[in-house]
Amino acid sequence: MKEKTIGFVGVGRMGANMARRLKDQGYAVTMVYDRHRHLAESLAAELGCRVAPTLAELTAAAEVILTVVTDDAAMRAIFSPSGDSLLTGADGRLFLNCATISPQLHQEVAAACEKVGAAALEACMASSITQAREGTLYLMIGGKESDYLAVEPLLHDLSTALRYVGPTGKAAQVKALVNMVMNINTAGLAEGLGLGAALGLDLAMLKEIFSQTGANSRVLVTDGDDMIAREHDCFFSAAHAAKDSGIANALASEAGVKVPLSRATQAQYDSMVAHGLGELDKSAIAELTFPGRTTIEHSL
Repeated sequence: MKEKTIGFVGVGRMGANMARRLKDQGYAVTMVYDRHRHLAESLAAELGCRVAPTLAELTAAAEVILTVVTDDAAMRAIFSPSGDSLLTGADGRLFLNCATISPQLHQEVAAACEKVGAAALEACMASSITQAREGTLYLMIGGKESDYLAVEPLLHDLSTALRYVGPTGKAAQVKALVNMVMNINTAGLAEGLGLGAALGLDLAMLKEIFSQTGANSRVLVTDGDDMIAREHDCFFSAAHAAKDSGIANALASEAGVKVPLSRATQAQYDSMVAHGLGELDKSAIAELTFPGRTTIEHSL
């Protein structure tokens, strides 16, 4: 049994698979929490651990707490300065915050943790559900290096690519840029394949040529076939793509940098969310570009 006891807040697709991975690696996953209680109950029954009635009780039950929540609002809620909060009784605890949220909020959470004697690290993930279960995540870590070294073995058990990026906030900046470029590439691939379909080209041939030329990208491997087959089971949702592009675009505004491609990509994902397609995989952006697939206006 690994020495550190583990708690999880947020056990959706990513969090649940990370918990399964650590359990398989011999860690004592003692307690789990999710605002959708049925998710926590299902995972707790599977792993043989307890469901946390409150956030404070989860903090009391674990030395290392991983948070995998949706957005800035959810993060603020679990680290609230009053009411039920992970900060209650958090002296000596270490929080690994894995959600893609704004760099500023990571800094605020780290400061709040330090104030009560706890530590916080960004553990930003550039991977998806399968990698979470297999322990092959790409992790970018931000925070105090001494805190990183204290949990480095655990982080290695979750990942095959582990990078310490620097102080709190820097990992979130890098993650925002990773997802910004990924989302642009996804939108570009959808347009290329969609135009190919409109021209009557053999899409398998077109995809092969893309893979051998400057049109190649990682998303060609992960999303190309799904775009063609209209298989959009969710690994990374369109709603999350919209959120993450928005974080990057806000950073660009702060830095005074023009990012027209990223803003156009966010507009497409925002349109998907507005039309009820936000819970589909990001590959479903192809529904905007392939001829005859959607009633969403193509004026983006």
